[in-house]
Amino acid sequence: MSTSTAFVLVFFVGAAPFWTLMIAAPNWRVTQRVMSSPWSVTLSLVFWYIYAIPRLLDLLPAVLRPTLEKWQELTASPEALTFTWAQIIAWDLFVGRWVYLDSRERNIHPAVMAPILLLTITLSPIAVPLYLLIRKPLTRSTPTEAIVEPAIPVGTR
Repeated sequence: MSTSTAFVLVFFVGAAPFWTLMIAAPNWRVTQRVMSSPWSVTLSLVFWYIYAIPRLLDLLPAVLRPTLEKWQELTASPEALTFTWAQIIAWDLFVGRWVYLDSRERNIHPAVMAPILLLTITLSPIAVPLYLLIRKPLTRSTPTEAIVEPAIPVGTR
């Protein structure tokens, strides 16, 4: 497989199905089950392993003593840019997964969350602070909030 193809597949195979579930079918039991597992980000990481492991001797110096010059040199390679992209896609999906799960827990309407999740796919550094600002005012009370936590048995503290 060409590096160019792998670069595209990182998103379309490794992340797009999960984003589609969270945005298009947020209340579906399958979506909730799939996204409740942190393993949902591993498909995009497969590309990271395929392209990063063979280049570990180039990657380690760049992460252990990072400089702009080292990273420019490293990412000039299509393979290194592909594993860097895979890491970005996996991280955005992990963050998006947290936003999705947190919004479900807070009972925030899916119509509000869809644009935030779309923004998370493309510009998570903007989406996350935005979500953090709006999540409290948009939280709707749920019957589960009325449940009182059970008392901690004596001697277990």
